[in-house]
Amino acid sequence: MLSHAYSQARKPARVVVLGGGGFIAGAIRRRLETGGIATLSLGRPALDLLAPGAAERLAKTFRPDDTIIVASSKAPCKDLSMLRENLQMAEAICAALQRSPVAHIVYLSSDAVYKDSAEPLTEDSCAEPGSLHGVMHLAREVALRQAHSGPLALLRPTLAYGFDDPHNGYGPNRFRRLAASGKEIVLFGEGEEQRDHVDVEDVAELATQIVVHRSSGIANAVSGQVVSFRELAEFAAASFPSRVTVRGTPRNGPMPHNGYRAFDNHAVRAAFPDFKFRTWREGLAAVHERQLAEGTS
Repeated sequence: MLSHAYSQARKPARVVVLGGGGFIAGAIRRRLETGGIATLSLGRPALDLLAPGAAERLAKTFRPDDTIIVASSKAPCKDLSMLRENLQMAEAICAALQRSPVAHIVYLSSDAVYKDSAEPLTEDSCAEPGSLHGVMHLAREVALRQAHSGPLALLRPTLAYGFDDPHNGYGPNRFRRLAASGKEIVLFGEGEEQRDHVDVEDVAELATQIVVHRSSGIANAVSGQVVSFRELAEFAAASFPSRVTVRGTPRNGPMPHNGYRAFDNHAVRAAFPDFKFRTWREGLAAVHERQLAEGTS
């Protein structure tokens, strides 16, 4: 749940985005800049949080009236070595915050912190991650709570898609690119898993609302709608004249999250009554239109 320091939106003096070159963080940074909010983006090579002296350099950058968006990470966190590096990065950030406190922090976390459930997940659901990626984010959330006594918002997005996604992971971004290039879309199993997918532009808008209201608490950035990977693949295939084939394959091992991971987004909608998440069809249609307009993938 979220609580607001400001009932009416107020522009902060400055927003510092740590890791502003990332997919989601970049969308947030662009949305802030479009709204006329002073923004400073920090990331490698200008700021390497694993380098000696990173905490001191960061502390000198922070101002007392800053809002900090913490989005720097090595993700997805796949092994213990990456977990250690991510915690080292968090250690540098927390040390900087203790030297130079700021007004507000927004941490870009992940829905991976939640335990699987047969019921739709909410902000009150059990945070018991089943992956090192989820463990990493939950540990960093706890660390930031200890380092910062002021307003802190934990933004937990689910699977995000968007035009500029650089990862091309299994899901709508890859399906769209395969369909655009006339290539067959190959599914894991029959693509029957049902998941929530959120438009990265909606994540950016939600983050902006959290910033301008100086919100505290937990916000799940989720559409509130589940869809199977096969439906997503068929939608992508139907979006281009070539109408590529969608093919299933034998599945090796169990389906992730037992094949179902749904969310209830009523808490976010209650916190921001004027904000509305796009459905997956609305969001993917907008991405498709942009792709056609710009002639790129």
